[in-house]
Amino acid sequence: MGAEAGAQAARSRAVAVLRIRGRATALALLPAAASVILLAGSATGRLTGRGWDIARVAVSVLAVLVLLAAVAVALVVARARPAVSPTVPIAEHTAPDLYRLVRDLADRLEVPAPSAIALTPDCDSWLEDRTHPAHGPPRPPKDDSAKAPVAPVLVIGSPFLWWMRVAELRAVLAPVVAGTGPSAHPDIAAARRFVRGLDAAVAVAAAPGRGPLARIVLSGVGRVARLMLSGCRVHAAEMERGVAAAGAERAQAVDYGLRIVAQEQVGLAYAGWDRLLTRVALPAWRMGRWPSRLDAGVVAALTELSRRDRLAEGFASRLGERPACDLLEEPGTVDEAASLLAARLFHGGPAEPGPDWAPVDWQEYPDEVVDRKWRIDAARLHRVLDTLGVHSTRPAVSAPEGPTLARVLDHLAADPGTLPEEPAPDLTEVSPETYTDAELDALLAPTPRPEVDSLSAGLSTELAREESARPEAPAPTGQSPDGALWDEGALPLFPLQPPRSGRELLADHVTAMVCCAAVDTAGATPGLDWLDGPALLVDGERAGDLAPRVLSLVEDGDPEPLKGWLARLGIRPEKPVRLV
Repeated sequence: MGAEAGAQAARSRAVAVLRIRGRATALALLPAAASVILLAGSATGRLTGRGWDIARVAVSVLAVLVLLAAVAVALVVARARPAVSPTVPIAEHTAPDLYRLVRDLADRLEVPAPSAIALTPDCDSWLEDRTHPAHGPPRPPKDDSAKAPVAPVLVIGSPFLWWMRVAELRAVLAPVVAGTGPSAHPDIAAARRFVRGLDAAVAVAAAPGRGPLARIVLSGVGRVARLMLSGCRVHAAEMERGVAAAGAERAQAVDYGLRIVAQEQVGLAYAGWDRLLTRVALPAWRMGRWPSRLDAGVVAALTELSRRDRLAEGFASRLGERPACDLLEEPGTVDEAASLLAARLFHGGPAEPGPDWAPVDWQEYPDEVVDRKWRIDAARLHRVLDTLGVHSTRPAVSAPEGPTLARVLDHLAADPGTLPEEPAPDLTEVSPETYTDAELDALLAPTPRPEVDSLSAGLSTELAREESARPEAPAPTGQSPDGALWDEGALPLFPLQPPRSGRELLADHVTAMVCCAAVDTAGATPGLDWLDGPALLVDGERAGDLAPRVLSLVEDGDPEPLKGWLARLGIRPEKPVRLV
């Protein structure tokens, strides 16, 4: 599909959306038109009699009711604030080179330049219409050209600016910026405003906290808006598809070869950003700390991936070229704002720093986050053991006062007579016909172990109690451009952590206890792995073989693999550890 063909398809779909709006308007005016005809017939003496009089009254009342309902729907659709994506606005004076790059790109594509630029803490870029009055103060008209449609805002994924080079960013943004051309067409702009207004009206109708009368009125408005929105959905989707196709085709002439290479960087940046958020940022967010240089961390994470993964070889060599973040006057300030917004969106943290929500630098991360997290988890594990009345089984002479790893090992170690003599079958090499569904469920289910299950349940209860006791994030004191335009009560918008089972929680806490013992008795140190998060460093090297030994203890009750690992590294499980 060529650029002109895509634009034409988008315009035709926009006209279809506007036809739906026209039909709804005509339907609302139909009773009024019938009432006018009946009243005119009475005035001319043609439609007289009791039957016509009753019809005139009934139709006139119906017309008034329908018109009132239509006005209510139109007012809600017109006044409802369409949602906007939470972003970090970038003023032109803070990034003149970035604005210059985008405008030069728009000139090469022969399309209108975006009206503004904003950053989002995600690996995506798009154009967003923010022409609704609620999205910002109106621009004062200077001349007749001010009546022209305002171009949409260009939203750029912040990880792109730090990982991509300037030429790569320009190639990636080319098809996005090219979309401003079709967006300037009056039919497409009107269709988009109509669809966004309907979507906002549905959200207004569903909002809680209304009085009885308002609920009844808005319920009807919501039904009408949903009905029209369902009729527009297919046409609106095809319209956006046509706009995207036209933009992609128009951008073919701009850095086409480089764009293919840059798209590989998009996928790589997404993988690194996801690992950084889930493995590195999330543990800090849970402790009331937020890494203030997430975008810079993406570069470190992807550089580490390039070192480990043969598929990523050669990508790190690009780091000698000019990074796109050099287009910002103060990249550190922008990175901090994007990092705080990421914590807000993905974790539901406060909108502003505070005593219980402080930033943390990457240099401080091992001590401020990793070590503290291990000791908090270890302390929680021993509190639950105290609650269950678990005491060390070792003699008082060899079991000093204080929390020890030996106490955990003794409690979780199964009686040697209960350990399985034969390994479980490898289900990956078994055909589905070998076992029934019930037998497969039994094989996949964890081995029943009362001491493990009670400890896991206690940890889950303790974590839930701590979460419920945590104060809610306060509302922002300053009014940001985007702050009032998305639902604060829906945070986090994109939760990262799926629910964990009790035994997964127990394995995490046992691992934390082992790491505390390694730090306190064997000279190990907490560290940061850019791809896997908190790491235990022994003699400067990451101890990556701990997890299977902990799982052997938790799942099977076999402590020997872990005990052998502890002895090899000189870790003393009988020595007390320091907790928070």
